[in-house]
Amino acid sequence: MQTPEPCGPLSRLVVSHLRAGHGATVTSRGVAQLRRLVDQAGDPLHDRDLQLALACCYELHYGGFDDVADDLEWDPTTLALAGLLERALEAGLRAAVGHEGIAGVEPAEVPARLRSLVDQDAEADAGPSLSAFLLRDAEDRHFREFLAQRSVYHLKEADPHTWVIPRLRGRAKAALVEIQADEYGGGRPAAMHASLFAATMRALGLDDSYGAYWADATAETFASVNVMTLFGLHRRLRGAALGHLAALEMTSTLPNRRYGNGLRRLGHDVTATAYFDEHVEADAVHEQVASVDLCGSFARAEPALAGDVLWGADCCLMVDRLAGAALLSAWSRGTTADPVGEVA
Repeated sequence: MQTPEPCGPLSRLVVSHLRAGHGATVTSRGVAQLRRLVDQAGDPLHDRDLQLALACCYELHYGGFDDVADDLEWDPTTLALAGLLERALEAGLRAAVGHEGIAGVEPAEVPARLRSLVDQDAEADAGPSLSAFLLRDAEDRHFREFLAQRSVYHLKEADPHTWVIPRLRGRAKAALVEIQADEYGGGRPAAMHASLFAATMRALGLDDSYGAYWADATAETFASVNVMTLFGLHRRLRGAALGHLAALEMTSTLPNRRYGNGLRRLGHDVTATAYFDEHVEADAVHEQVASVDLCGSFARAEPALAGDVLWGADCCLMVDRLAGAALLSAWSRGTTADPVGEVA
């Protein structure tokens, strides 16, 4: 994967630094310039330039870029740039999702409070549903765009939450390992969820190479992935990371059933639907493991972070809504382009 083309001054500065290496293009003056640009930016959750810039910094902790030296991952200038961007992201999250109602939560209440958050989110979301649209009304072109957007995360599925494993102990650690082992196919490469997603992409004529659709990804798509990475990389946010994972697992079954049935409605076979069908079955089990064994045990072990668990879950639900709404809005305007070339 090559570094992407920038889309604004923030991503241009970051990409230039990564391509040149070790501060050759970004001096202390450049870092100060980035700080000014970040301060002048709008809502970070909807700012594609900011989200792309941060995704580029974060990618060095994943598969990296073919045109960026591996040792730039821990380069001080790279870290300084990433730090400015992720502080803006976290500030945006805290502005959008406050701690009201979840501060001082009792650890024993965490599993039930997670269920309440998920149920309240479903009841409050009275707008159009992405999964309902894909179930009943979507054409192949809509599914291709949906998969292209989701590929930014799902081709590295589970990796952001895996960083939390060494930060846990006891029952919570065992529960997270149990979930992640399933995500990685139980030792079978073809059964890894990322591999199943790649097979779905191929079945719909898409390029399944990692990063192939970064150029098509919306600000909200990048934000949804960057939030996971932010939580996973920072030990102080380990509670939020676990809550985020629990919310993913607890809200997965119904949408994935709809996605699979939508593809069957369009005549696609099990090769295209296997990823979604697997999640209908697996996440029904993961829901209990994540809410009770993982988050419940963690909250009892670290009661001061019980509220962070709920905050992380709330953040997950919020950014997922934003990403879905961005796609539906684009489709309603008829302005997006199919990843394989047809105009939507």
